[in-house]
Amino acid sequence: MVESNPPLLNNYLQHSNKISAPDCNDEERKLVIRECQLPLIDLNALNSLDKSERQACSEAISKASSEWGFFQLVNHGISTELLRKMRREQARLFLTPFEKKVTCGVLNNSYRWGSPTATCLKQLSWSEAFHVPLDKVSEPACYGEFTSLREVMIEFATEMSKLARLLAGVLAENLGSQREEFDDICHESTCFLRLNHYPVCPVSPNISAFVPHTDSDFLTILYQDQVGGLQLMKDCKWVAVKPNQDALIVNIGDLFQAWSNDVYKSVEHRVVANEKMERYSVAYFLCPSYDSLIGSSNEPSIYRKFTFGEYRKQVREDVKKTGHKVGLPRFQILTTENHAQELC
Repeated sequence: MVESNPPLLNNYLQHSNKISAPDCNDEERKLVIRECQLPLIDLNALNSLDKSERQACSEAISKASSEWGFFQLVNHGISTELLRKMRREQARLFLTPFEKKVTCGVLNNSYRWGSPTATCLKQLSWSEAFHVPLDKVSEPACYGEFTSLREVMIEFATEMSKLARLLAGVLAENLGSQREEFDDICHESTCFLRLNHYPVCPVSPNISAFVPHTDSDFLTILYQDQVGGLQLMKDCKWVAVKPNQDALIVNIGDLFQAWSNDVYKSVEHRVVANEKMERYSVAYFLCPSYDSLIGSSNEPSIYRKFTFGEYRKQVREDVKKTGHKVGLPRFQILTTENHAQELC
């Protein structure tokens, strides 16, 4: 069998004898009951002269964030040509030989592949990525010979940042807060672009392209291709997200769930491996500065106040110890009621 770029098959074979006992709900959670069309929101309505149309759009964003934790966005203001340029440059970058991607230091030396912390197959991801802080995107030194990537990355990051802050402002307003609140705490050094590539996987029935997780940010905007593979947890079942070539996907992250006191939902999601087709996506993560305090203004609060830096540190420690993220439950204020629920 021909080895992939990167050498994910070797990584898989190293873990194939470490299959741990399945969780009691593993088999049920593997079931995909249907392909779904996420709530579809036309962002043009936010610019309508009709106040009722603007309000309806704003409410639709909040409703989808509460009921699904995900939605698709059309007429989002990012040009088709820019998205196509981003995809071309991304594909060219990932076609680079593995040894070069590992050693050349491109994109702030942020190349990642597989799952170094995996202790068993179910923690292994069949993917590679570049995870770049926004404050490094404009630096010429980040690109080396990939000079044509820099201009596209700068424009793409600028447009995604503008869109993310607009959506965060809408969500904040609908909870009675000010739109400007996120401009004050979100910083380019902690916001990221992640370029993802999911190679063809010859062992796809046994492995994830990206393991189940929630995002540790306020919100994520995803530009994906038409291959499909994204799935999310809805009503305790995995549902497959039907690709829409005209839409970006938006999902709520852990910080917004905590900040909204569980009004908005950070939903578990994953990418399934594909044995026939490779997949590309680019994700923008809206994050606060590390010393920003996350806490709900509504009482009683479900979570204790914590900084983003504290949250990131706890996530890293959990992944190192257990191979997976625990996330918000670590910061939950235990009451008699939810302690009883945990025991169940």
